[in-house]
This record gives sequence, C-alpha cells and structure tokens, in this order.
Amino acid sequence: MNRAMPLPPLRIGCAGWSLPRALWPEFPSEGSHLERYAQRFDAVEIDTSFYRPHRRETYERWAASTPEGFRFAVKLPQSITHEKRLLDAMPEFDAFLEQAGGLGAKLGCLVVQLPPSLPFDAGAVKRFLSALRRRHRGAVVLEPRHRSWFTPQVDALLSRFQVARVLADPVLFDEAAAPGGWPALAYLRLHGSPRRYRSAYDNALLVRLAKRLRQAREEGAACWCIFDNTAGGEAVGNALALLRIDSESAVSSDRQP
Repeated sequence: MNRAMPLPPLRIGCAGWSLPRALWPEFPSEGSHLERYAQRFDAVEIDTSFYRPHRRETYERWAASTPEGFRFAVKLPQSITHEKRLLDAMPEFDAFLEQAGGLGAKLGCLVVQLPPSLPFDAGAVKRFLSALRRRHRGAVVLEPRHRSWFTPQVDALLSRFQVARVLADPVLFDEAAAPGGWPALAYLRLHGSPRRYRSAYDNALLVRLAKRLRQAREEGAACWCIFDNTAGGEAVGNALALLRIDSESAVSSDRQP
C-alpha cells in the first residue's frame, strides 16, 4: 500500500458496552452506559442478538445514542446458525435484518458464528451466502469452529462473497491462527486466555497485537478488534490499553523520516 494514502480504519471495542465501576473515571460521567462508552470507543459488538430478537426501535435508539462515526457489529441469531445450521434460514435472516436495519448507516458488520459441530458443506455455504448477499451488501464476517473450514479452498469461497473469516482467541487449531477469507477485512474476537471470557491480556501481548493490526492495515485490510473477555470486566481495560498503544505507535510512526 502507498504509505502516502491513509490506512484503512481500525475499530477497537468490546462485546457489549457495560462499564466496570473501577474504570468509570476513564469515561464521561453523564449519559447511559452506551453514550459514555461511545465517547471512548468507535465500535461495539452486539452479542445479545444471538440469544433473542431486539425491536427495530431498540436498534434505532442505540444508533441515536452514538456519534456519527460509531459502528455496531451485530451477531446473527442462533436460530440461523445453530438451529437451522444455515439451511433454509432466510425467513429468520430477513426478520433479523429488518430489526438490525434500525441502526441505519451505523450497522458496521454482521457476525456469523457457527457451532463447533458444523462442518464445511460447499453447497450449503454457497446457497446461504448467495441469499445473504442478495439482501445485504455490507461487511460480513464468519466464525467457523469446525476444523474443516480452515483450508485455502474455503478461504477462496468466502472471498468470492466478500466474507472475512474471524480470528478468534483462544485459537482452536494451528490453521486458525490468522484471519482468512476476504482479505480486505480482518476481524478479531478475543475471548480471554487461559480463562475464556475472564482472563485479561497482558501488555506485551497487546503491543504485539497492535503491530499485527497495523501490518494488516498497511496491507489494505480494514480491522476490527473486539474484546469478549467481559465476564470479569477485563474487556474494557484491554480495549483502552490497545487504543493507547495504537495511538502511541501511530505517533511514533509519523515521526519517522
């Protein structure tokens, strides 16, 4: 990429906008949790849509609570991914998309997380993604968890539909240690390690992560980095730390001749 051109965006946030009390001083004191959260971060992932539907008016209210440049990633319902297993799931998808469409231009990405028991089936994936793309042209990421999905052939198929494959931590297989699919988008979901959803990431790892994300952007990929280690409240602190590290790295890079 021509370094004279601006880098693609990096969006850093959490799965949800709950703010641990210990970190309240890092945020404005007024407003709802979402309003305060959105003054520090420019992205959030909505996971609750996986478990239950939200009214379109609820999405509209969330969108109205955030600045213009803020974006939401929204997880597809389990009725599509885990119950229908991507088969004949467009009635459920249409209902979901009508609801999430309340976000308007702030709908930044759809997240399709698959059950670990779902192997890759080329025909089923082609039919699902073809139907999805007839309905939605925005960013889509897919998080498979069965080993059969982590091959060059699957990455090529996902790229055909401009769908990125999520890099999730903890990494399940060696083949899953990097993002895949459509190369113009990299989406990281960090669940905490070694204790999933609870462990904080140390500063050294976050420094390495910031370098990796910058490299991906220099290679032309827009990046999302979502912390899902929320059970113990660690996500917000890790996201704030990564914001600081990335900002310091950008300043240092700008100073180089």
